[in-house]
Formats: sequence, structure tokens, C-alpha cells
Amino acid sequence: MNQKTLRKSYKFEGKGIHTGTYAHVTVNPAPENSGLSFVRTDLGVSIPALAENVCNTARCTTIGKDGATVSTVEHLVSALTGLGVDNAEIEIDNIEVPILDGSASYFVRDILADGLQEQQAERIYIEIDSELTATNDHGSLIRITPADEFSYELVADFGSKVLGEQKSVWNPAIDYVSQIAPCRTFCFFHELEYLVGHGLVKGGDMDNAIVVVEHPASDEQISRLASFFGIDGIKVNENGYLNNLELHFPNECGRHKMLDLIGDLRLSGGFLRAHVSAYKPGHTVNTEAAKVIRKHLK
Repeated sequence: MNQKTLRKSYKFEGKGIHTGTYAHVTVNPAPENSGLSFVRTDLGVSIPALAENVCNTARCTTIGKDGATVSTVEHLVSALTGLGVDNAEIEIDNIEVPILDGSASYFVRDILADGLQEQQAERIYIEIDSELTATNDHGSLIRITPADEFSYELVADFGSKVLGEQKSVWNPAIDYVSQIAPCRTFCFFHELEYLVGHGLVKGGDMDNAIVVVEHPASDEQISRLASFFGIDGIKVNENGYLNNLELHFPNECGRHKMLDLIGDLRLSGGFLRAHVSAYKPGHTVNTEAAKVIRKHLK
């Protein structure tokens, strides 16, 4: 298979969910063998989307270089990976990629409409010759084993009676665009209360996140949150979620974890030809796995 890039440039804009900063993003075609990179146009700094440039994994994946950073790169990088884009240059004029609807849908929808541009160079897959693992103190595990084609599987265990254990799979037989890309980010009601109270969800709204109500919430608590976001009629539905959004899939939260995993592992430098098995994945252990792969290749 040959490498692919975009047929033209695509523009997106909006607020970052964590910083509330407004950013304009342009995803451009890029030459063969250049991979994915983010360019802070306001600072004139290019940051390759590689694991060694990860500088923060608190609630999202942030990459940085020469004093410039870009946060929440995982959804856009996941979208480009799911579509099969080898090479792209992403221009951004602020510190965080817009959250849009909390998924990868906007990115894939616009790019998919035009198809991709095939390039002359052959794709160089990332292949390993022995099993690699990454773990953390929270019981998370990423295991990467040699395989003839890619396959991902995960178990997301949130310790939640509402969510339970959620499983998700991605392989060549599963369409990323319809099965993974639409899955939105999520948070727990009690965490959201804390984050709002401490000014840490400056760009969030009730249209870009699934809210899980794990513990009983009073009418006063729900009213206070609804007032913050400027909406009415919010309540807890029978499944334990706020009724601000309808789930696309029963395991949408688990599938969003797959969306994140695909984006984070792309920081290994390309398309994996391996089997990935993940238990309790998250940005920290995901990007650590990408670093392990990079070190193994060197």
C-alpha cells in the first residue's frame, strides 16, 4: 500500500474543552515520509506528532517543543489514523485543538467527502519482533504483540456501576468512520462539579460530553450545573446518564477510549502492524506504550 495525504486543506475552529481558548485549525496535505506534525502558526514552531514530544497527559494528550505546546491532539490524530492518512501538517494558532462535538466525527466527515490523495512512496509499517508492554500504578496495561495486520482490543474498567466494564475492538473489518469516530468524550457528574467549581472546564458545554451520574445527585446540584452551562430541563435518565445527549452506542464510552487509544498510539510514528490489547487505557499509559515502541525501533 502506498502512503496517502489529503487532497486539499480543511479548516476547523472552536473552543478547547480544557482551556476554553478559541483556535483555528487547518489540516494540510504534506509530502511523503513527513508523517503528522502540528505547527503553532502564532509561534512559528513545528511539533512532530511523536511520543518523545509528549509533555503532559493530564485529562488529554499534550505535545510540545521549543516552548510551544498543543493540547488535546488525540481526537484529530485518531481521525487521521482511522482514515488512513500517512502525511499531514496541522496548523493551529492557539494552545488546544477544538473539542467540537467531543468526538472525531467533524474531522472524518469533511475529509472523507473528498477522499485521499495517494502518493508515490510505499507505506512503511511499524512492526515489532517481540512483545512490548506498558503499565502504571493504577493497574493499566497495554500489550503490543507482533502480527501480520493491525488489531486493537480494550477493556475499559471505570469502577463504575453505571458504566461497568466496556469492551471495544478495532481491526480492518471494523469501519472506523461509523463505529469509532462518532463516540464522544465523557466525564462523571461528580468530577464535572469539581472541575466547574475550580474553573477547569472552560470550554466544555452540554453538547460535547456524555455525563455519567455515578452517585446520587440532588436537584440543587443538577440545577447549579444546568445554570452554569445555560440550559434547562436537565435530569438523570434511567440508565444513569444526564439526558443532555443520547448515546450512539451502549458502549460509547468504551469506544471513545478506543478512539483515544488509536490517536495516542499513532505517536509511535506511523501505522502499527501489531496486535494491541489494552486494559484500563488512558492517555498516560497509552503514550508510554508509544514511547516503548519508539525505543524498541531505535
